[in-house]
Amino acid sequence: MSESDADRSNPYLCIHAINVFVRDQDRSLRFYVDQLGFNVAFDAKLQSGQRWVAVSPPDGSTVLALCVPRPSSKEFKLIGRSTGVVFVTENVLAKFHEWRRRGVQFLNTPRLRRVRIAPRGRTPMPESLLDDAPPWGGVFTRFKDVDGNTFSLVGFDEVTREVEAQRRAAAAKLEAERRAAQELEIARQVQARLFPQMRPPLKTLEYAGVCIQARQVGGDYYDFLDLGRDRFGLVIGDIAGKGMAAALLMANLQANLRSQCAIAWQHPQRFLEAVNRLFCENTVEGAYATLFFAGYDGRSRSLRYVNCGHLPALVLRRDETLERLDSTCTVLGLFREWECTVGECRFGPGDLLALYTDGITEAAGAGGEEFGEEGLVRALRQRCGLPADSLVGSIVDEVRRFNAGEQYDDITLIVARCV
Repeated sequence: MSESDADRSNPYLCIHAINVFVRDQDRSLRFYVDQLGFNVAFDAKLQSGQRWVAVSPPDGSTVLALCVPRPSSKEFKLIGRSTGVVFVTENVLAKFHEWRRRGVQFLNTPRLRRVRIAPRGRTPMPESLLDDAPPWGGVFTRFKDVDGNTFSLVGFDEVTREVEAQRRAAAAKLEAERRAAQELEIARQVQARLFPQMRPPLKTLEYAGVCIQARQVGGDYYDFLDLGRDRFGLVIGDIAGKGMAAALLMANLQANLRSQCAIAWQHPQRFLEAVNRLFCENTVEGAYATLFFAGYDGRSRSLRYVNCGHLPALVLRRDETLERLDSTCTVLGLFREWECTVGECRFGPGDLLALYTDGITEAAGAGGEEFGEEGLVRALRQRCGLPADSLVGSIVDEVRRFNAGEQYDDITLIVARCV
């Protein structure tokens, strides 16, 4: 069962087993398997030393547990009585003849119980009052197992057909949910491979990034691009929307960025204009993404950046002063005619850069207050001496502890320190 199934307000429920009391489990097992054609669902010794044997009809819809009670127990007195268990089949006569050829003892030949249709609000009245007949009508019969336990076998009348249709619909729904969960897990694994699997080494920059998704797949994106000649690109983005639709757009954006990044350093405007054009062409109208692209030159320790409607990047200087790298253009994907401006920033040893999405700043505490930019700046200052990997992990852990309820948005963070 998936985690989402366990968390929903109306959790999955089914009948686990029905106890049938018998004198000898081996003898009963042979009857149910050899004569009724049931399957062995379970046959094992429990920690208590007792043996648990269970059988199920061919469709596996219900399990009968074959229990041997103590002779002094009240359950022992139930052996050889009516179990109250009703089996439903599409063809009572065919099953009757099949089981009788195998030696199953029937108490009566199949018979039809008809029900008169009563006026609305009144109980339908049967034409005959037959013992143990199903109250809704239909063909029925009764049979015994080797201990004399009796069962009913009924056919598909209007009511049982509806019951069976509901059972099959429920089974189909569960199978569809299982397949959807499986496909979502595959999508999660595929998307996980879209995030950086390697970090290009740089002598003057220590960096790390992480994305903690609110669902199995999401729309946050971060990347590290090797731009050659000790040059390096940091990218963080946030797709409008959530779930599978956002994940598909995120994959499209990642493909566009990586396919065009050869010109990213020399011509950042042309680079992002091409990315915007491809994003517009390959997505539905109204889809858009915020994005922050930063190109770092390890030799000059300089940063060239374009902020496409994203949250301001934070530069925490060694002397603890703070700078914000605000938007230089609008978001990607909304406009085919799109231009951007490139900003510049120089780094010195010990300066720290933080790129993030609103899953951090909009995380809500118990009183509804947000973690906010102030919380992020405070966390950066408190941990600025940590290595990049530890710094990212520690801040994300603090955000998740601050978040009092369910995580509703992806949490993505990149930190980079000039060394």
